[in-house]
Amino acid sequence: MATPGLPDIPLLPGSPRRLSPRTAARGDHGLRYGPQHLKVPAPRAPGPKNSSGRDSDQASGRQTPHGHSVINNYLDANEPASSEARLSRMHFHDNQRKVDYVLAYHYRKRGVHLGPGSPGHSLAVISNGETGKERHAGGPDIELGPLDALEEERRGQRDEFEHNLMAAGLELEKDLESKSQGSVFVRIHAPWQVLAREAEFLKIKVPTKKMYEIKAGGSVAKKLQALVQKLSSPLQPRVPEHSSKVKRLCYPFSREKMYLYNIQEKDTFFDNATRSRIVHEILKRTACSRANNTMGINSLIANNIYEAAYPLHDGEYDSPGNDMNDRKLLYQEWARYGVFYKFQPIDLIRKYFGEKIGLYFAWLGLYTSFLIPSSLIGVIVFLYGCATIEEDIPSKEMCDQQNAFTMCPLCDKSCDYWNLSSACGTARASHLFDNPATVFFSIFMALWATMFLENWKRLQMRLGYFWDLTGIEEEEERSQEHSRPEYETKVREKLLKESGKSVVQKLEAHSADHDDEDDEDKLTWKDRFPGYLMNFASILFMIALTFSIVFGVIVYRITTAAALSLNKATRSNVRVTVTATAVIINLVVILILDEIYGAVAKWLTKIEVPKTEQTFEERLILKAFLLKFVNAYSPIFYVAFFKGRFVGRPGSYVYVFDGYRMEECAPGGCLMELCIQLSIIMLGKQLIQNNIFEIGVPKLKKLFRKLKDETEAEESGPEHSKHPEQWDLDYSLEPYTGLTPEYMEMIIQFGFVTLFVASFPLAPVFALLNNVIEVRLDAKKFVTELRRPDAVRTKDIGIWFDILSGIGKFSVIINAFVIAVTSDFIPRLVYQYSYSQNGTLHGFVNHTLSFFNVSQLKEGTQPESSQLNYEVQFCRFKDYREPPWAPNPYEFSKQYWSVLSARLAFVIIFQNLVMFLSVLVDWMIPDIPTDISDQIKKEKSLLVDFFLKEEHDKVKLADESAQKSQGGGDRGRGSRAASSVPSRRSGAGSVVSSASQHTNV
Repeated sequence: MATPGLPDIPLLPGSPRRLSPRTAARGDHGLRYGPQHLKVPAPRAPGPKNSSGRDSDQASGRQTPHGHSVINNYLDANEPASSEARLSRMHFHDNQRKVDYVLAYHYRKRGVHLGPGSPGHSLAVISNGETGKERHAGGPDIELGPLDALEEERRGQRDEFEHNLMAAGLELEKDLESKSQGSVFVRIHAPWQVLAREAEFLKIKVPTKKMYEIKAGGSVAKKLQALVQKLSSPLQPRVPEHSSKVKRLCYPFSREKMYLYNIQEKDTFFDNATRSRIVHEILKRTACSRANNTMGINSLIANNIYEAAYPLHDGEYDSPGNDMNDRKLLYQEWARYGVFYKFQPIDLIRKYFGEKIGLYFAWLGLYTSFLIPSSLIGVIVFLYGCATIEEDIPSKEMCDQQNAFTMCPLCDKSCDYWNLSSACGTARASHLFDNPATVFFSIFMALWATMFLENWKRLQMRLGYFWDLTGIEEEEERSQEHSRPEYETKVREKLLKESGKSVVQKLEAHSADHDDEDDEDKLTWKDRFPGYLMNFASILFMIALTFSIVFGVIVYRITTAAALSLNKATRSNVRVTVTATAVIINLVVILILDEIYGAVAKWLTKIEVPKTEQTFEERLILKAFLLKFVNAYSPIFYVAFFKGRFVGRPGSYVYVFDGYRMEECAPGGCLMELCIQLSIIMLGKQLIQNNIFEIGVPKLKKLFRKLKDETEAEESGPEHSKHPEQWDLDYSLEPYTGLTPEYMEMIIQFGFVTLFVASFPLAPVFALLNNVIEVRLDAKKFVTELRRPDAVRTKDIGIWFDILSGIGKFSVIINAFVIAVTSDFIPRLVYQYSYSQNGTLHGFVNHTLSFFNVSQLKEGTQPESSQLNYEVQFCRFKDYREPPWAPNPYEFSKQYWSVLSARLAFVIIFQNLVMFLSVLVDWMIPDIPTDISDQIKKEKSLLVDFFLKEEHDKVKLADESAQKSQGGGDRGRGSRAASSVPSRRSGAGSVVSSASQHTNV
């Protein structure tokens, strides 16, 4: 049954049935863009001139004699425009309409493909008015195979979707399907009427005619700002300067208030990012009833109807000549390693890629700049350790061979008694990282993390003010209305399982009731319970797998140490060999599991079936972060807090397997080994994961795509290979997959810098060196390697800030325990102030070593042969235990409980002190800068005054026009008054003619 007043429109080729008006989907302003609304625009008479000078017709949906619909364009069917006559590869073939978006798909013609010279072929007008080969109706019948039927179905769905896009007002230009199979590009142009309508609906803020000056504060602040700008001028990128002194008032676009805006040219009023964003919004909400009422381009891509959808880059980044575009400018001033010393052009990045990516690079730039002071302090702490190594009394006592501390064997049978002075090198190296300065550095880094987050909040507010991101909550809520394709499929499957309705009734009711149930989650907790259960079980399994691998490496260390101890040639380097190989194994396992866990987190999030993309992204981030956090830090946690804690004592060791003792810390403590573990894993991840994975793998993919493109170009002919279009070049790039990998990489690094900084003060230095390269690496990837992302507006970095804040608070606890438990800082303090006779550390080493009577060693564990030239009666081991001659031999001594109490007290004091200082810093630094807060208030007042003035001028102009129409002297007086209106409005950016005040939409 047809809708009154609207004809039934037959589908495009491949679908002879007519569309039912009931099968509709949401469209503009909550309307439904379905076939019942396909009012095909009549041809404009006469249309604009094409390149041949003829009047071209805009025959949207016009049927050709062969039954093919012509996509609305200006091409002449008899004289297609050649690529050599093109003025710009960013426009339709008429060189007038800009390409705002591109859809790409791969087609395959049905049945057996005959050659061009074979009988049964004739010329037919194809989609865009060009000519091509097609099967003649009278040719031999070809039996459709399964792939042919699927391709025909996809063709019908694409044709319907494209008709619905035209019904929404978009203009399309389509490629010719000239080969047996290949890629086709559908170019989309949004005319002014559509841009204005959607900008009003999306409440996009656009600049008005009013400009005002931003006050920089007092005279001292102005002089200081001018001095900073002068000193930093060599570091500034050479891009069009964004003045921080003058700002143009912005207001959501409204077609009824066109006189408010600074519209000089309609074609350039909305920039490319905004135009593509508007088109993308239409693509997301346009439906296709043939694809089970699928809503939006994302669903069609998920169902392989289209392969890709992307906005075009602004041109080539390495094109010869002086012609400049934003992409080329970004490449020259930002995306090259040669400009690593320059600041980032954040405003240009935001203009080209959108606010979401702009905020990421702003955050990365601030984080990198904050690493500079922490790196300097870390280097000073390290140099302090180097300078005081000769004055460290415990190291001297350990290296003094006259002390002759005979230590108990490190393994059973094959290991001999040994002298503590043989571990002199380890003791001296431990002092480089285990000294009083590391405590100060830990407190500094905790406050540094708080300062960084507070400054980021301020910078975020400042950027939000200049980028007009205030008040975009409605926009973010509106973006939540679009359900994910997987969610729609799950709901559809649920509806089909329900009883009492036919399939058609259920689907049509689901489509018809879509508006009334926007906010209702149609998947209940019962529907999601299997997914949640699978998530919980899988995450527990993955964490257990990580711990199992860590335990496996521990077993490797124990067994390898025991095996190497049997050989005299390798016995002396056992500890170094085992530590180095174990850390490398850990690194390789971490890199492999990182990739696996990323894929697992994505799969687990998919089976949860989140409703919206934002919910999907947040859940994916949490799962991936949890798994990668455990994966990256588990080996480090083991060395820091567990290694050497469960060894036992001579005569009562703890064994993993029969004959394999748990490993002990080095004589100088576990802090040195923790430093080695942290540095190798951190540097290895940065060098291998960041450089090889982020540089090498994309280059290999690019090489493969280049070879593939060259092969296709040879098949297409010399003209295609000589003049590739911009959409061809962009299609060969990697698709943009989001910022999650970029953020994740930096968040894990932030954990390395803050969590265990007490053991490795040089961590900020290596992070800084990495990030200087990382900024340009990411920039080059976005500019040269990836398709242009859709411009997404957002006011903050989302859940990443909460993760950063959590890591910052967790780092305070971790560093407190590292200093208290892993290092010797607390035992030294206790000895110096409680047991030392002269208040120094003389005798500290002897104080920390307990005695053991070697005659009490278990049978079969004594050394088989001793190289010492004296008989050993007592050996020493590092612990606080009673001597064998005490009433309770080998029990924990009073010193043990004193040190343990001091450790716990230090953790409590350190944690509360640092937390208090962090809260104090948070309170002292306001989240919103004072000048920005004042400017926001001023802007609101200026906006009201500007509205009142413009409305007054509009009414006055209307009155004068009315008086002018009455004739006589009043007409002349009204004319003179009207002409004087623009001259009185002489403010910056406020001069406008009466014609521009009444722009027709």
